[in-house]
Amino acid sequence: MAGRATPAWRSPSLAITLGVSSCLLGEKVRYDGGDKKDGFVTGVLGRHFTWVSVCPEMEIGLGTPRETLRLVGDPGAPRLVEPRTGADRTEQMNAYARRRARDLARAGLSGYVLKRASPSCGMERVRVYTAGGRPGRLGRGLFARALMDTSPLLPVEEEGRLDDPARRDSFITRVFSYRRLTALADSDPRPADVAAFHAAHTFLLLSHSPAHHARLGRLVAAAEGAPRARWLAEYSEAFMAALAVPATPRKHVDVLRHILGVFTDRLGSDDRRELLGLIEAFGRGLVPLVVPITLINHHVRRLGVASVAEQIYPSPHPTELMLRYHI
Repeated sequence: MAGRATPAWRSPSLAITLGVSSCLLGEKVRYDGGDKKDGFVTGVLGRHFTWVSVCPEMEIGLGTPRETLRLVGDPGAPRLVEPRTGADRTEQMNAYARRRARDLARAGLSGYVLKRASPSCGMERVRVYTAGGRPGRLGRGLFARALMDTSPLLPVEEEGRLDDPARRDSFITRVFSYRRLTALADSDPRPADVAAFHAAHTFLLLSHSPAHHARLGRLVAAAEGAPRARWLAEYSEAFMAALAVPATPRKHVDVLRHILGVFTDRLGSDDRRELLGLIEAFGRGLVPLVVPITLINHHVRRLGVASVAEQIYPSPHPTELMLRYHI
């Protein structure tokens, strides 16, 4: 990239701000006056991200301690009620949630961590009580619904699901990718700028969805002359949809072999054999992905393979790499 200005989306100092359910930060906002402090949120993530703390129930004025709330009725359009008193908080919460979600959309968030199972913040599988009183885990919290409807591309996850390495990796990848995407959009990009962004994400996109990568390539090719706002919105939607497709070991192995193919003729036989062995070991689940990627980066630096060095897949932001593998 010598001789060219570094685009804003590649800046190593891009600040990342996430929304979060207040109780996960240890704030005593629960109905019983307690909290649900999460060590990964406050510890690992908290060292690298800025939080915007939100407690919908406190922000509509319910206070703490307070009556419990539950979702009742139709899972697609549930009511939010206090089971002991019968008070219905649905309209109050929905009006607040729509307004707060719009404010958060303007706040430059790159992701959101919600409190699981909450009738206001739960992302999925929230209990909804039917007329017979038997709950089914079919609902979504009212605030979570408004947030995800207002900002459909925003990476959103629940704290409990971040214990799963694959989901954690997906969320972190999407957060950093979304931040790069918004930095690109904020730079008033020309079609050539989007093409460069797309090219740098080639291997990352292929590790998630080759089909989406092909569609994105067609969008980039058709960008010249199209209304900027429209094609950038289409590209952004397809880009985040691609990253929402789970990456699999098979797709990672295909990408790693593709990268190796770029400079394999410049490797000695021993180096080639070692790298192929590590790729195969990753494919069999014997080593983590970071192991073959680290060796690839070693050879890329040693040989000066610029076409790979500029790719996000083997060389993400150091904080992204650390958080994805929690090292």
